[in-house]
Amino acid sequence: MTTSIRAVVTGHSRGIGEAVAAHCLERGISVLGIARHGNVDLAKRHDAKLQEASLDLGDADAIVRWIGSGTLRRFLDGASTALLVNNAGVIQPIGPLEAQDPAAVARAVTVNVSAPLMLSTAFARDTAGAKDRRILHISSGAGRKAYAGWNVYDATKAALDHHARTVALDRSPRLRISAVAPGTIDTEMQTELRASTDALFPDRPRFVKLKHEGGLLDPLEVGGRLVDFLLSPNFGDEPVSDLRDFPTATHRRGV
Repeated sequence: MTTSIRAVVTGHSRGIGEAVAAHCLERGISVLGIARHGNVDLAKRHDAKLQEASLDLGDADAIVRWIGSGTLRRFLDGASTALLVNNAGVIQPIGPLEAQDPAAVARAVTVNVSAPLMLSTAFARDTAGAKDRRILHISSGAGRKAYAGWNVYDATKAALDHHARTVALDRSPRLRISAVAPGTIDTEMQTELRASTDALFPDRPRFVKLKHEGGLLDPLEVGGRLVDFLLSPNFGDEPVSDLRDFPTATHRRGV
C-alpha cells in the first residue's frame, strides 16, 4: 500500500466545500467529493486526483446503502493520513416553530447531523490502519450563540460541537477531531438568509449590512485556511474551535 493523504469532503459542489476540495487538490491530496451534484470545474482541473460520489445527504437510507457499497472504504484504503471534512449543510427551515415544515426539519437534521455522524463512524472504521486520522466538522458560531428564528440550524451545529467533544474523550487511536466555526462567509446560505424576512429571522438586517459593507469572508480564502488548520500539528488540540483563533498561514493561492 502506498503512502498518501486522502480527503473526503462533503458538499464539494459549491461554497466552502468546493474551496476546501480545491485547496486539497492543489496540494496534491486526492479527494473524494460527496454531494448530490458533481463539480464540473474541479473535475476538469483535477481529474486524476478527484473522485465524486453522487449522494443525497438528506436521505439516511441512501447514506447507509452508499457506505455499504464500499466506495468509502476503497478510497481510503492505503492512506497514511486520512481526512474527513463534514461540510455539507442546510440552513432551512428559518422561523419560529409554528412557521416550520416538519419535513424540512427532518431533512435539516439528517443533512446537518445524521450524515456527519454516520460518515464519521464509517470513516473511523475504514481508517483503522492509517497512521493519522482527522475529522473536521464545519460548525458555526450559531451553535454557540442562539439566534431567533434559527432554532434548527443552531441546534444542529451545537450537536456537531458536542459530538466532537465526546469523540475526543473516547481517545480512539490516532484519531483527531475538531468542530470549527469558520466565520461569516459569502455563500449561498447567506443569500438565503438575506432573502428571508425580518419576521422569520430578526437578525436579517445585520447580515444584509455585512454584505453591503463587504464584511463577508471569501469562500476560497476560508477554504485555504481550513486546509491549513486541518493539516497543522495543532489540529484536534481543542475539539471545538474557531478559525479566527488559528494564525493565518501562507497557503498557496490561485487554485
